[in-house]
Amino acid sequence: MTHQIIFEAEVDVPNGLEEQLGSVITAALSAEGVDVPCEINVLVTDDEGIHAINLDMRGVDRPTDVLSFPMFELTPGEHPGAQDADPATDLVPLGDMVLSLERARAQAQEFGHSVQREICYLAVHSTLHLLGYDHMDEGEMKAQMRAREEEILAALGITRA
Repeated sequence: MTHQIIFEAEVDVPNGLEEQLGSVITAALSAEGVDVPCEINVLVTDDEGIHAINLDMRGVDRPTDVLSFPMFELTPGEHPGAQDADPATDLVPLGDMVLSLERARAQAQEFGHSVQREICYLAVHSTLHLLGYDHMDEGEMKAQMRAREEEILAALGITRA
């Protein structure tokens, strides 16, 4: 199945980042059993850029590491179907993600793992948000989301080391 990952960068990105994000996002969709071709828009920016989007879209006046803007209100395990596809493209517009490369670099250093691992983690995290996962309750939903993130990353051989 071919998903379309539309990549845009407002900052200089490491070589291969676009391909890596495409692979990780596709793997997360596959791991979650998404069986229709989807479109996801990915914007890589810095703290200033994500801060502006966070303030504009969510009313939160601070930068963050990743933002997710799903097109559907799903619950974990629920997926959009072919009926949700855009007739012009035959792709389901799953949503948008915004990653702060600046924040990913700082968090990688803080957590003691590679920038690559942090970027991949944030992409999987955001993809799961687009599929209805949430972690706002700090309880069972958060634990479920964290477990899926680690399972997907482990299957890809992406570790904290």
